[in-house]
Amino acid sequence: MTISRIDSAAAVARLTLGAILLAHGLTKLLVFTLPGTAAFFASVGFPGWTAYIVTPLEILGGLAILLGYRARIAAIITLPILLGALSVHAGNGWSFTNAHGGWEFPAALVLLGVIVALLGEGRYALRPTSVNNS
Repeated sequence: MTISRIDSAAAVARLTLGAILLAHGLTKLLVFTLPGTAAFFASVGFPGWTAYIVTPLEILGGLAILLGYRARIAAIITLPILLGALSVHAGNGWSFTNAHGGWEFPAALVLLGVIVALLGEGRYALRPTSVNNS
């Protein structure tokens, strides 16, 4: 059995995106709290109640992607969240060091979500799929 570079790339992309989504969801829940997150969402133009949908989707989607269980579906489901984050930072310039954060990090996450959606779980996952044959 040879180690496929594509399967390795799928695992790296999956682990990266899953860890970031999980961390962001847990931060919303445990640090900022859901009411605090709802207030922030409202301050940037999103309905506050969407925090109660986004947070569990980030946590559950992040876990699914991280573990490699239906990662393709989870990546597709979380893409609107990533695009929403990108929209918040779009007018702030390129660098995330700009005031209110730039758009390069959210844009990279969107592209990472697309990569995971295209590649799927790969061989190194809870529910492995062959990248070459899927």
